[in-house]
Amino acid sequence: MKIGILTGGGDVPGLNPCIKAVVYRAADSGAEVIGLRKGWGGFLNYDLNSKTNEGEQYIRLDKLNTRTIDRSGGTFLHTSRTNPGKVKKADIPAFLRTAEHEKLGKDDRVDFTPHILKVIEQLKLDVLITIGGDDTQSYAVRMHKEGFPVIAIPKTMDNDVYGTDYCIGFSTAVTRSVNFITALRTVAGSHERIAVVELFGRNSGETSLISAYLAGVDRAIISEVPFDVEKLAKFLDEDRSHNPSNYAIMTISEGAHLIGGQVVEYGEEDAYGHKKLGGIGETAEQALRKILGVHTVYQRVAYLMRSGEPDALDRMVAISFASLATDLVLKKEYGKMVALREGKYTTVPIETITQGLKRLDVNELYDIENYRPKVAHLLGKPMFLY
Repeated sequence: MKIGILTGGGDVPGLNPCIKAVVYRAADSGAEVIGLRKGWGGFLNYDLNSKTNEGEQYIRLDKLNTRTIDRSGGTFLHTSRTNPGKVKKADIPAFLRTAEHEKLGKDDRVDFTPHILKVIEQLKLDVLITIGGDDTQSYAVRMHKEGFPVIAIPKTMDNDVYGTDYCIGFSTAVTRSVNFITALRTVAGSHERIAVVELFGRNSGETSLISAYLAGVDRAIISEVPFDVEKLAKFLDEDRSHNPSNYAIMTISEGAHLIGGQVVEYGEEDAYGHKKLGGIGETAEQALRKILGVHTVYQRVAYLMRSGEPDALDRMVAISFASLATDLVLKKEYGKMVALREGKYTTVPIETITQGLKRLDVNELYDIENYRPKVAHLLGKPMFLY
């Protein structure tokens, strides 16, 4: 059996332990593993008539060349946000470009799925294991619908893949955030300021809320609930005055927005229609400074949340997801995504990923009126509260 594996979308800690665990379990069962480089980009940029694809677009994985990859973060296979089903004119590889493509407009998209299927055939792959978030997995669902065997492993530091309670990368992102928030207290306290910490989280506020809950910050703004900056300013002013060190600290999701306002987006759309987010924290910080007339600190943690080696929980989940996914492959139980639900490892149909949006349970975990984490009913909840 020949197994293809790829990592797509944003990198997170835990991807390398996941890749290694797949390779080791597959090798012990006599299967061969091919690692596609740069996510779906490895398929798109694979020239069927070239002899340089190996090394550039894919590599053969074994126990020797994956032996130490679990000791670092990121992804050994590299990644991209390539969507072969919707390729912009500027991203079409030269060897695939035709005269018809030259007539395309800047925002037109081309479906190169037929090319992807030919690459799969040339590589003689029997099955694909795709490690990624909902964007990467949406194309995995496309492959499944095309009739090619796929097993999905969910990863994203935002923890927002629909169908699973947990995604690889989330625990480390929260751990990093809590550590940075704790460290920032020395600056905020020394200068008696209000500190605004902006965290990744496009549509889901889990990173902001859970980090705030664990770090014990004064207020937390999440993507799901629009906020009133005047009201927020009043709260933080009170928090600051009640603190013996005369400072206050808050978190805010990058996807948050003011009541009646829009999410702060910039740059061109990626292959999945997303623009970059970031800057709402700075907008809030400037407004707080103007309203209260006090000095403030604005800190975007951003990519540092997903940098470096994984924590113990992400290693555990990554290795367990990998083992479960490889077992499904070896048993030829395809068309599934491995998942954690209510604290237990399980699987769901791969189509589940596209059947909904995973959002924070605001009623159970957030105090809308006071902009604070709130756990309404702890008894019986899983470890990460959802």
